[in-house]
Amino acid sequence: MSFRSVFDAGAIRSEFENAGLNPKFIPLIWKYVIQNPDCDLEQVPSLPSAAYPLLRSKFKPLNSTFDSATDSSDGVTTKILIKLQNGALVEAVIMRYDTRLGKYAGKPRPGGLRSTLCISSQVGCKMGCKFCATGSMGFKSQLSSGEIVEQLIHASRLSPIRNIVFMGMGEPLNNYAALVEAIRVMIGSPFQLSPKRITVSTVGIVHAINKLHSDLPGLNLAVSLHAPVQDIRCQIMPAARAFPLVKLMDALQEYQRNSQQKILIEYIMLDGVNDGGQHAHQLGKLLETLQVVVNLIPFNPIGSLSQFRTSSEQNVSEFQKILRGTYNIRTTIRKQMGQDISGACGQLVVNQSDKRSIENPPLMDIEDLRVR
Repeated sequence: MSFRSVFDAGAIRSEFENAGLNPKFIPLIWKYVIQNPDCDLEQVPSLPSAAYPLLRSKFKPLNSTFDSATDSSDGVTTKILIKLQNGALVEAVIMRYDTRLGKYAGKPRPGGLRSTLCISSQVGCKMGCKFCATGSMGFKSQLSSGEIVEQLIHASRLSPIRNIVFMGMGEPLNNYAALVEAIRVMIGSPFQLSPKRITVSTVGIVHAINKLHSDLPGLNLAVSLHAPVQDIRCQIMPAARAFPLVKLMDALQEYQRNSQQKILIEYIMLDGVNDGGQHAHQLGKLLETLQVVVNLIPFNPIGSLSQFRTSSEQNVSEFQKILRGTYNIRTTIRKQMGQDISGACGQLVVNQSDKRSIENPPLMDIEDLRVR
């Protein structure tokens, strides 16, 4: 018999309601399991007596197990491997930042070292982006909402997690129902994460973007744009054929009208492909009617899968200067984290080969790019 995770919120809520049990007890179960991940559900205190046989027959405290953790040489990044009930493996990445490196209202931010967790939403990915290792493995399966939440539980045992970014394996909006359910668990009791601390990244699933704000108001949206024109986008992101740039821009305009929030634009820098001055001007014109922060991402080599080269620092700098100077678009350059453990952007699920260790100081948290 297949057991569900108690963190599969829809399933446990439905079972409680069908049994005439008050769902208000569910957060108490979650809190106990978070504090006692190796517990037996019979040990959860103060539940109605009818709850125990129901939990025993249909649920497990966790449906995944912590498999291993690998730290980068600089200690800033930890990649964790999680084994699911079906034997599949997913990866999540803890990234440690110094919030004092960011600014708010022109002044240094208070605080200190914080951790952001990069979470996976699928095993594999259907999008097939040619610069991404996860895309090369194809789509294997969806994660349940509980399996998404459990990544946070496993990671929290290693480091207190302040922020969540859905930028791991998979396309989050291609697993929409589980994503929404998981985030609702994270922002509710007992996790109590602020939606402002959660970022969902998408290649641009237009129909899902159109309903995201009403389902999850207040969170941050990031769009993996990576090219300023449709033909280049289709060359490096085959799934872009289903989501034309014109329709994507319309969806982002509508999202911004409804949310009144800036949108993070992710743009991978590929030498000779999308990193020229003309591309920067095309991108600036494309985005000039939106309120955005552009994050330029140096390409991370993915071993034998690499058909691209990383843009030169000069090209990246010139690209940034055009967006900032000509179009007044706030533009940042993402610092590299976790290359030596294949935990950097686009590297998940690649075996370690031909990687060089890099030294990094504590970095500004990606969530601190958010302009309020």
